[in-house]
Amino acid sequence: MAKSDIADIFSQNAERKYASHQDLQQAISELQEALPNKVIMDPNALKTYGSSANSYHPASPHSVIVQVHSTDDVVKVVNIARKYRVPVVPYSGATSLEGHFSGISAGDICVDLSAMDQILEIHEDDGDLICQAGTRWEDVNQILKDKGIPLFFPLDPGPGATIGGMIGTGCSGTNAVRYGTAKAEWFLNVTVVLPNGKVIKTRRRARKSSAGFDTTKLFIGAEGTLGIVTEATLRLAPVIPTKVAMAQFPDVQYALLDNHMMAAINLAGLTSRELPVSDTLFLKLQGTDSSIKETANAIKKIFKKHGSSQFEFAATQQQAEELWENRKYALMSTLTAGGEGTRVWTTDVCVPVSRLPELVYKTKKDLADNGLHSTIVGHVGDGNFHALIQFHKDEELPAVSAAVHRLVHRAIALDGTCTGEHGVGVGKKEYLVDELGPDTVELMRTVKKAIDPLNIMNPHKLYPDDNADRKEHRIQ
Repeated sequence: MAKSDIADIFSQNAERKYASHQDLQQAISELQEALPNKVIMDPNALKTYGSSANSYHPASPHSVIVQVHSTDDVVKVVNIARKYRVPVVPYSGATSLEGHFSGISAGDICVDLSAMDQILEIHEDDGDLICQAGTRWEDVNQILKDKGIPLFFPLDPGPGATIGGMIGTGCSGTNAVRYGTAKAEWFLNVTVVLPNGKVIKTRRRARKSSAGFDTTKLFIGAEGTLGIVTEATLRLAPVIPTKVAMAQFPDVQYALLDNHMMAAINLAGLTSRELPVSDTLFLKLQGTDSSIKETANAIKKIFKKHGSSQFEFAATQQQAEELWENRKYALMSTLTAGGEGTRVWTTDVCVPVSRLPELVYKTKKDLADNGLHSTIVGHVGDGNFHALIQFHKDEELPAVSAAVHRLVHRAIALDGTCTGEHGVGVGKKEYLVDELGPDTVELMRTVKKAIDPLNIMNPHKLYPDDNADRKEHRIQ
């Protein structure tokens, strides 16, 4: 399409925000022609892709789903979307909890990257690999293990999370204390399709660079609002001998999983043996046998000083993997333990480490005082924790939502953040001005407007609503 044609369409549509119904249908027709057999219009799929059973934020079905297999496919979608001003929503692992991939009521194109799940290159000598954005982090590590390569990718969010989603939300995980988060140097380079249809690579493959500001980090945490990540170069870490231990405490202030969470794990039947129903801390110790033994002895003394009643290592590698997996499947355990019809609102916050005990204690008391049942899991070493609040009926949602609001404001008051690893999406954007300040939020909006002036990249996510956003609607 000629630049003059695009300019004409922009001029004609200057007074409206997004595509009319007629324009949307024309965009879908062009998608079907440009990407045959990759366009989905099934109403059930449009609804499923546009919402999540574990998210309770506003959502709409998508207008169309396009299953892409390459960066070139994504470019075709973005160019058609820009031509008709149709919002574009990226989708891959569908594990997010804050409405990141929910549909847009004005109509949108869902770009399904889940089939872009290939590892393209492995550079063992350099300690990195290149993969597509739909690759799951577990698959990365399993393939390295199967190939006998003693390296792994240490960022470990929830099961099923993909590399593109991890970049978009600025993910974290249970390895964050030792290895950091997505804000660190684990993504050496990303390939991005920008809203103007151009494809950029943010870096080369070198471990470090001083060539200008780090544009890679511009897309980490941007939640698909600045462009669509299609490939990434991942930095890998050496596999180090690891042992898993667990300790019980008399109070959740010292623990990682509260007593309700431990009971839920047992009820869910995901362990080969019953675990103590007590506030519990899980640990990973890495190093040689002698260094692990020395560290364990020091930890035991510290734990005993703080009232730990028990400290034990997993007896076998299988048991160690089982214990750690139970921590990773906290949501499934909580749902199962709650019985038939149980629903769970999962939220996370993060505070300076020294303030975490106060936050957890007050939150647990607040939930109990308001008759809400929950489990709590956290990352003690980095001040992050998750509350998984159980309920059964829609009538209970206002009380659950109010508890989440109180938790977030409590965390921000302690110099913390509304989200440590889940991201902002729809659910947390209202808190950004309180947390970051209006000028910082305005800077974020300025960057967004510069890169995506038509606001077609995952709109109504991440950035707090202003008056113009609230008035936006589709012109028929």
